[in-house]
Amino acid sequence: MGFRLKRLSIESCPLSSTASPSQDAGTDTSSNTAVRDEIRNVVIIAHVDHGKTTLVDCLLRQSGQYRDAELKGERILDSNDIEKERGITILSKNIAVHYRGVKINLIDTPGHADFGGEVERVVQMADGALVLVDAAEGPMPQTRFVLEKALQAGVKPIVVVNKVDRPDGRPPEALDEALELLADLGGEEQLDSAAYVFASAKEGYATDDPAKPTEDMRPLLDLLVDHLPGPTVDTKSDFQMMVTTLDWSEYVGRIAVGRVNAGTIQTGQAVDVHTIDSSGNPIVRKIKASGLYVFDKLGRVPAESAGAGDLIALEGLDDVEIGDTITAPETGKALPRLKVDEPTLEMVFSVNSSPLAGREGKYVTTRQIKARLEKELERNVALRVSMIEGTEAYAVAGRGVLHLAVLIETMRREGYELSVGKPRVVFKEIDGKKHEPFETLRVEVPTEVMGPVMELVGLRRGQLEEMKQRGEYSLLRFIVPSRGLIGLRTRLLNATRGTAIIHHRFESYRVVEGDVPRRANGVLISMVGGRTMPFALFALQDRAELFVPPSTEVYEGMIVGENARENDMTVNPCREKKLTNMRASGSDENVILKPPRDMSLEAALEYIEDDELVEVTPESIRLRKILLKESDRRRQGRNG
Repeated sequence: MGFRLKRLSIESCPLSSTASPSQDAGTDTSSNTAVRDEIRNVVIIAHVDHGKTTLVDCLLRQSGQYRDAELKGERILDSNDIEKERGITILSKNIAVHYRGVKINLIDTPGHADFGGEVERVVQMADGALVLVDAAEGPMPQTRFVLEKALQAGVKPIVVVNKVDRPDGRPPEALDEALELLADLGGEEQLDSAAYVFASAKEGYATDDPAKPTEDMRPLLDLLVDHLPGPTVDTKSDFQMMVTTLDWSEYVGRIAVGRVNAGTIQTGQAVDVHTIDSSGNPIVRKIKASGLYVFDKLGRVPAESAGAGDLIALEGLDDVEIGDTITAPETGKALPRLKVDEPTLEMVFSVNSSPLAGREGKYVTTRQIKARLEKELERNVALRVSMIEGTEAYAVAGRGVLHLAVLIETMRREGYELSVGKPRVVFKEIDGKKHEPFETLRVEVPTEVMGPVMELVGLRRGQLEEMKQRGEYSLLRFIVPSRGLIGLRTRLLNATRGTAIIHHRFESYRVVEGDVPRRANGVLISMVGGRTMPFALFALQDRAELFVPPSTEVYEGMIVGENARENDMTVNPCREKKLTNMRASGSDENVILKPPRDMSLEAALEYIEDDELVEVTPESIRLRKILLKESDRRRQGRNG
């Protein structure tokens, strides 16, 4: 299916030009609204790894507004250490670029489905959206998710087919697929108003014709100014703003970030904060905003005032929450609170109770873990935390394993120690029947290894919905219970020798399916405490895969490897070779150990079973049984 859109005329002007903005909109004299032509609020949305952050980097470098020292390295906006290491965006970022006299506020959003809560919030701040699509992959599951949220918020899209320099790129087909998706989600009206451009953020250019590279990103910037609308503002109403993001400062506490919906605000002005109490009842608190900031270039700058359409940050509003409405005193009304999709996966967080507890961490008590989780709730609206009755543990629910793994990783880097249980899905009771979350799973894999993929997903109660051939690769789309996805990624990568490209997103709640297969192999459990010895590990490696290297401190009940059989086995990894006075040539074997399996945090969380825990400390990730003593585990097994 092919689409034909009207092409927009592109003015030729240098990137640093300050020509007046387009004058196609202005005050509507028949009403109280006007359009601010000097501002564009634009959210950048796409599937993970389609080039959002690289595109923003390119626009920053070409704008000519920054010193080289400010733009060191790649992924400039990914300031978080975890973001840089993983190569993904976790938290949305706000920057501003000036072009042709227009201030373009760019909002970079996460592309991974687990951080969809960030996307759902920040699209409320935008009037337009750059929808990035990989020229080779085309629209992916997360593209549909973020675009649907953006269209629901009423933003106007521009399709950017990125990575046109890829050897396997197919820009025209990717564009057609993106427009088909746009028509599917928004109808013909959205399709008629859409514009598009081809780009290579890596090479630093945008163009109308993928076969004809240009010198810079000017065609894209021109589209932003000429095609996207400025914010429509209320010229008569008093100040009103929705809090969509929270920031934190050690000096001033919480910082409320959002878009001014109506009116103006002055620095130091008294405001009403419309929020809800612990019972969900609406309340109003009167507070004085001590600091007012607007976004400019790479950060925030102080401002004396701000008006409708501006993206601002307010200091001095204690206890403000995401979803609160801030208005002028006595005059404003609360806006409808933000709604985000419910979490689908939860884990149990508890104190670290292992024999090695307290050696590496700074924060180790239940009270400290509780305070940290409450702090996370202030800015992470897709998270839910509840105390498990009769225990001192907390059920923490999120969008997926990655969503919760990033939280755990952040906590361990801050000095926390904790134990985490096996991920489990969040069930719902609907019409008297138990329902569970189902997800759309998309796997791109070489056709020659497609069989193992279908077998593995089928065992997890996945149903094949669609299969497409693309050259030497096959695209498989399944509907699978969220339970079936836990630990599936590792198995798929092993079965396809690392060639599978895997994406998934929440689809709907459905009636609970049958059981999902458990882990096929048992584990090796240490029966003693001490340090692992090469001699003992050498004797174990022929019948197991080890998780620990020599000289690692272990304790009774700690998991040190995976058994080749389905049963658990207790072993002594600390056994030393007994010394004798007898030595003979060739009688002593050289101890050559295989490298242990590297268990990352995510791999460990997906690996454990119901009777196991992941021990997380600032320096270590260990696997253990909940019951450390073998006698206790046997007694529990006898009692069922």
